[in-house]
Amino acid sequence: MHPVFRTLRLPVVAAPLFIISTPKLVIAQCKAGIVGSMPALNARPASLFTDWLAEITEELAAHDRHHPEAPAAPFAINQIVHRSNDRLEQDMAACERYKVPIVITSLGARPEINDAVHAWGGVVLHDVIDDVFARKAVEKGADGLVAVAAGAGGHAGTVSPFALVHEIRRWFRGPLALSGAIATGDALLAALAAGADFGYIGSAFIATEEAHADAAYKKMIVESSSRDIVYSNLFTGVHGNYLRGSIAAAGLDPDALPHGEARMMNFGSDRKKPWKDIWGCGQGIAAVTEVMPAGALVDRLRREYAAALRRLGETALAA
Repeated sequence: MHPVFRTLRLPVVAAPLFIISTPKLVIAQCKAGIVGSMPALNARPASLFTDWLAEITEELAAHDRHHPEAPAAPFAINQIVHRSNDRLEQDMAACERYKVPIVITSLGARPEINDAVHAWGGVVLHDVIDDVFARKAVEKGADGLVAVAAGAGGHAGTVSPFALVHEIRRWFRGPLALSGAIATGDALLAALAAGADFGYIGSAFIATEEAHADAAYKKMIVESSSRDIVYSNLFTGVHGNYLRGSIAAAGLDPDALPHGEARMMNFGSDRKKPWKDIWGCGQGIAAVTEVMPAGALVDRLRREYAAALRRLGETALAA
């Protein structure tokens, strides 16, 4: 495994959550021993991004000085590398200045972006929804992959996590994170048993104290389960998983959504936006029963993971 991951105390990469992930959440995740991440585009105006990188790097460096026995895990920045992102060059320059350890790329694989990250010693993980996109990403220089399988929050694929990991592992031996309804230590162990190196966890972190999410959003996650997740392409033109309650609150029938694209919907006098008003979420949220600090969530995952390992060992001995 690449040395950038050596300080992880739990094999988890926190997913970059649009609007929701800010330095406060990233720092808490890294201090707890998992990769914390955020989208560069969460920093608005764009000039704020440099300030956020400074805050993260300085806070984590201070933590390491005071806690050499438990250094912080590395952080990651998500970059939308599609040509429509007119901030990409500016944001990549900021990442280079602060030598961002991990860059998670989305919406296209671009060799020049991968080369830039490699030049400062960083690692690139590219998110994919199927084996075809996975092969293209690695061919273009990605070091690792995020397999976004069925059940993941936000834009998600339809392939079973087990099938997707199997198909990728037939030819790829690099870093592989699995996304798709992972919200417990048991599910994390299952992801690793299937062949992934990391669990990629997003929705559970929305219901944390550090998350920059509406209190009603957090409350809805705590009160919801997999039956409250709706898969639709209506809101952004790309299929994704969303909370049923937020769709109903926008004036739509979650059980009778049309197919198509409506990037900004106008219902009555209100303009409703995906992510801000229509809330993304994955299928694993039944495990989220309260809003808690991010560090406490990681501690719970760690305990559950250890317990699952013990059960597995006991089962093996019994056999």
